Amino acid sequence: MHLNKLSRFFSPFLVAFSFAAFAYAADKPNVVFVITDDQGYGDISAHGNPILETPATDALHAESVRLTDYHVTPTCAPTRGALMSGHYTNRAGPWHTIMGRSFLRVGELTFGDVFLDNGYATGMFGKWHLGDNYPYRPEDRGFSEVVRHGGGGVGQTPDFWDNSYFDDTYFHNGKPQKYKGYCTDVYFEEAQRFIEESVKKDKPFMAYICTNAPHSPFHCPEKYWKPYVEKGLSEREAIFLGMIANIDENVGAMREWLEKKGLAENTIFIFTTDNGTASGENIFSGGMRGKKGSEYDGGHRVPFFLHWPAGNLTEGRDVERLTAHIDILPTLIELCGLNGPMDYSFDGRSLVPLIYQTPTSWPDRIIITDSQRVRDPIKWRKSSTMTDRWRLINGTELYDVESDPEQKTDVAKRNPETVKRLRDAYDRWWASISPGFVVDERVVLGNKADNPTQLTAHDWLTDNALSPWHQGFIRGAKQGSGYWAVRVKEAGTYRISLRRWPRELSRAINDDLAPGDPVPGLTAFRETPGKAINATRATLNVADYYEEKPVKKGAEAVTFTMDLQPGDFKLRGNFITGKREGEFVSAYYAVVERL
Repeated sequence: MHLNKLSRFFSPFLVAFSFAAFAYAADKPNVVFVITDDQGYGDISAHGNPILETPATDALHAESVRLTDYHVTPTCAPTRGALMSGHYTNRAGPWHTIMGRSFLRVGELTFGDVFLDNGYATGMFGKWHLGDNYPYRPEDRGFSEVVRHGGGGVGQTPDFWDNSYFDDTYFHNGKPQKYKGYCTDVYFEEAQRFIEESVKKDKPFMAYICTNAPHSPFHCPEKYWKPYVEKGLSEREAIFLGMIANIDENVGAMREWLEKKGLAENTIFIFTTDNGTASGENIFSGGMRGKKGSEYDGGHRVPFFLHWPAGNLTEGRDVERLTAHIDILPTLIELCGLNGPMDYSFDGRSLVPLIYQTPTSWPDRIIITDSQRVRDPIKWRKSSTMTDRWRLINGTELYDVESDPEQKTDVAKRNPETVKRLRDAYDRWWASISPGFVVDERVVLGNKADNPTQLTAHDWLTDNALSPWHQGFIRGAKQGSGYWAVRVKEAGTYRISLRRWPRELSRAINDDLAPGDPVPGLTAFRETPGKAINATRATLNVADYYEEKPVKKGAEAVTFTMDLQPGDFKLRGNFITGKREGEFVSAYYAVVERL
């Protein structure tokens, strides 16, 4: 039985959704959805930040319905998985950011699927972080136009080699394409191009603009961050705020452009972020405990603004009830009057009654978020079981956030009945999501949509704490071992090339590499010198195939050819770097082609 169908039987939290074709405007509204990376609740001047200036975001805040108790998952890919699917991220698949655990499960719904099926043009611009190989890429998941970097950030291992925020090469509908300018500017410019093309085709549009800023590494044009150094901040803090200032400028420019084009009236414009602040907590915490990765509110309570003139949503108003990322897709389905999926149960619920202040009844919900970031989920790990009033942390600490929003005083001993009620709810939730933990998501080899495909060390399944997830690790020859979980759907002859450097870089396996050029900001991944290795042999093991070959002088890859039958396998490639057992490193890249 499919996991989505399993979820219908196991979860008492699944909420049935009425998909009546209902809209507040005569025509289906357009959607511009902006989500930033690592910007917390306090990283907006309208929320009280005393140093950061975000005039465009403040203007949007003043004209929007604002979810003030809105929660996500404490890190990036997990939030995106839940947001896309309407399912808790531990059900949807991406509970980690690396290690083959950032893939959105096949069969999970996405924004792209729903809007595309309803006749929209669907565009995605920036950070996907839910899989870089078929069938996990956004172009495989309902997005008709895609401009994205690889992995969870610019310069990470799946990204195009030596990308570093400026003048980079991004994947345009799966193909590398060179762009001019700063990454965030490029994403907004490409979104505008997509919107214009959609209008010419007389199609409503859904533009998902997902910046990698202000995520590390910290790079930004100096004009945005130098003023914050002059205010006494460290360079790291200043660049972090400068990246947000650049986002703010782009948000304002996009809104002005939509107005100029006559599109603002019937466009739902949403601004939100993917987790708590990564680098702004010492400047302004938003009155919360914790930051990115934390189970306390500072790790997962984030801004959410929604503005829609044709829907009479133009006046600033706070919705103070508990809401979450799992609610957003069902909410958009109802707001836009879309036909929803028939055989799919959401963990979240439509927030339209709250947005329009028309709830006949609204329950005191229980919503759960956690930060796993391990290969296999661990019960209670870094979890928050939430109601409007309470936060049960890790199953033991209890906080009354109505009277103690900074979560300073643990009141668990004084409220045993509340602790028991929330623990029981968590137990039921865990029972509903845990059956899927044993299922590895697998890159499909040989599909014509992605053949050849390049596997990267970012997605190694490994027992180590970290896989080599950014290009600085590759340059520095970080030691480690792992394998890729793969699926062969069609029998055939396959060619697998093991590489130390990616295919777009013509470099021998054992070669060193000069440092790359710096860019404005802190040290770029590409500034790490490329360390030579002394690989003498390469081994490949997939299915029942095993072979060892020498690494020839000057070779960029060691290539193996074999016949494979359909099945699920571990693909493991190693470079032997010494005479003793254990002196090896797994291949950082493997290029697989069905011939």
